[in-house]
Amino acid sequence: MNFPLYIAKRYLRSRSSQNAVNIINFITFLVIVIGSAALFVVLSAFAGLKTFSLSFSNTFDPDLKASAAVGKHFSLTPDQESALTDIAGLTQYSKELEEKVYLTYKEKSFFPFIKGIDANYRAVTGVDSTLYFGTWGDMEYSTVMGIGIYNQLGVPIDNYRNPMTVLAPKPGKGSFSQQGFNPKPYNQLSLVLSGVYAVEEHLDKKYVFAQLPLVQKLLEKDSTEISGINFKLDGSIPVDDVKNSIKAVLGDAVLIRTRQEQNSTLHRMLNTENLATYLIFTLVLIIALFNVVGAIIMMILDKQQNSKTLFSLGTTISELRKIYFVQGLLVTSLGGFIGVLIGSLLIASQLTFSWLKITPSLAYPVEYNIMNVFLVLATIVVLGFVSSKIASSRITKKLITA
Repeated sequence: MNFPLYIAKRYLRSRSSQNAVNIINFITFLVIVIGSAALFVVLSAFAGLKTFSLSFSNTFDPDLKASAAVGKHFSLTPDQESALTDIAGLTQYSKELEEKVYLTYKEKSFFPFIKGIDANYRAVTGVDSTLYFGTWGDMEYSTVMGIGIYNQLGVPIDNYRNPMTVLAPKPGKGSFSQQGFNPKPYNQLSLVLSGVYAVEEHLDKKYVFAQLPLVQKLLEKDSTEISGINFKLDGSIPVDDVKNSIKAVLGDAVLIRTRQEQNSTLHRMLNTENLATYLIFTLVLIIALFNVVGAIIMMILDKQQNSKTLFSLGTTISELRKIYFVQGLLVTSLGGFIGVLIGSLLIASQLTFSWLKITPSLAYPVEYNIMNVFLVLATIVVLGFVSSKIASSRITKKLITA
């Protein structure tokens, strides 16, 4: 057996004759366990929050989306539509036309985005799961809006006698005066509310869904003019390959973005928060592991007579340093492992029993990720290596022979 490892394990199991040294060693071990458990729990909580936050946007965001490279709109010809259906890895696609409008009902008003969608939109995205009450409606003038807009306007469901009114400026150049006398410089559309969706506050106040041909007529666009195409993939082909195939069909007039690219700001914000949290807790661990340095130095002084005996028996200074280095590494590794185990049990209990709630019906989101296990253990081992190296370097020939 490796001699330094054997002695280090003996020192790890044995108690010191000095009670103060035993207390310091216990506190040091406890700090490592608590610190590693806290780091793992916080990383798991942020992973859960990230997934939870992205789940809102993923409801509306498709696997791939095409939008105009310049301006708001582009044209999709019948030949291009036919070519899109032949792309491998593409399950289906849907067209949309989006514009900000003025929505009014009984002297109450709002400025949402009207989104004209075709029959495939609900199959391409997960918007069906967001319907809070009502239906998507089969009538030409039926519409679905967010619950934030619904609360603002107080629109009844299926109110055909008093529908809502949508106003959109007529396309054109120059001011109204330059266009000549025009009593109605806007297009008007009446819509009947058939359903209400609910996701999160921002999205709940953003969209009013209507049928694509109706919105194209409102905005004076022909049947080929749209603002975006949503694509659903089957996962059999790499995303980048499907993206390139779509790009080859649609040309340079459009930009193709993945789901992550559609929410690049949100992803960057969440990743930055996660990194900042990790660095802050790592700094706390670095401060805590100064205890390891102090504990090992205390152990060196406590075992000074033993070290003299070993040195007299032929143990080199390098081997003596290795004994205390290995001991420090064992303490930090074992403490880190127990801490991660405790953290894993806490996360598992939250996933199973949902004992911590954000609201009475919503459990605090957490996510058990094996990468977080390795990250915490690696952090503890690296910091333990450094602190053990610093402490064990205090052993010198002068100290042993004094």
